Amino acid sequence: MSRELESHPGKFWHSLDDGRIQCDLCPRFCRLHDGQRGMCFVRKREGSGMVLTTYGRSSGFCIDPVEKKPLNHFLPGTPILSFGTAGCNLACKFCQNWSISKSREFDTLADRAQPATIARAAQALGCRSVAFTYNDPVIFHEYAIDVAQACRAQGIRSVAVTAGYQCAEPRAEFYRYMDAANVDLKGFTESFYAKICGGHLAPVLETLKYLKHETKVWFEITTLLIPGENDSEAEIEAMTQWVMRELGPDVPHHFTAFHPDWKMQDHPPTPTRTLVRAREIAIRNGLRFVYTGNVHDREGGTTSCHGCRKPLIVRDWYTILAYRLTPQGACPDCGTACPGVFEAEAGTWGAKRQPVFLADYA
Repeated sequence: MSRELESHPGKFWHSLDDGRIQCDLCPRFCRLHDGQRGMCFVRKREGSGMVLTTYGRSSGFCIDPVEKKPLNHFLPGTPILSFGTAGCNLACKFCQNWSISKSREFDTLADRAQPATIARAAQALGCRSVAFTYNDPVIFHEYAIDVAQACRAQGIRSVAVTAGYQCAEPRAEFYRYMDAANVDLKGFTESFYAKICGGHLAPVLETLKYLKHETKVWFEITTLLIPGENDSEAEIEAMTQWVMRELGPDVPHHFTAFHPDWKMQDHPPTPTRTLVRAREIAIRNGLRFVYTGNVHDREGGTTSCHGCRKPLIVRDWYTILAYRLTPQGACPDCGTACPGVFEAEAGTWGAKRQPVFLADYA
């Protein structure tokens, strides 16, 4: 039988005149009677308030390459301790972590982990950062922030892998504790978000503009291209023109390949040529750092100097084959700075994935 943890107080809600309370964490604005859960499943009304039901429990921990998040301009080659909880505040039919994000079972949360334990484990394992991933950290806001604070005290950085579906006040608090983020810009039409994701486009665009103009958080964008749904040239043109206009040329954009999963197993995998075409469109529209993902494409994985166009970081999927940045993060040939968070040398973690049991570090 599934067993729930003791609940942790949740923030960002208010009482309504009809006796319900409204969750103000994300734009779903779930309105709850006592005992009811929000659409995300993990935020619940108990008595007169809101609680987070998954604090201190994870669906599992693993050391990944930071490039898998994907982040290509943030501590390249280094290991990142990655974990998630359960639930999600969107309902993407193509979700490739659906066994976690759509879980309604607390037995999914197999690993207990208090914030200090996670920070201690990351340090002991040689991880430079911790990633909130596999499901969206927006919904475990309080837990993610506590983990980030514990990690910061140990010199460990925090990374949010998120859909950016978040309200303004919690967003501002959340990103005070994040060092980097990868935001899924899932498509560029309201109809795609409504039909395929169960949400809206505008809040995601607001998150991206907030990150660019009101924080120092390093962030990159990912768009999973699904054949026949969000991969038209017109949509990619509109998306990348918006990114160029609102965010500028230096925000890396990853176009990644879809594979059939969950409720979209009737769609074919994304052809590599679709990703290459999207990358070409983005570059033509002025974006300097555009990548292809989930495919072997050395050109699409390479970071090149936007000054002299010579390669700076050559990758094959998650493996770094060459690293030519100076200790100051610049091109050794022409001196042009490469935007991002870099060190004198790349990490050597490679493409491996290593499961971790946090009980060993409690």
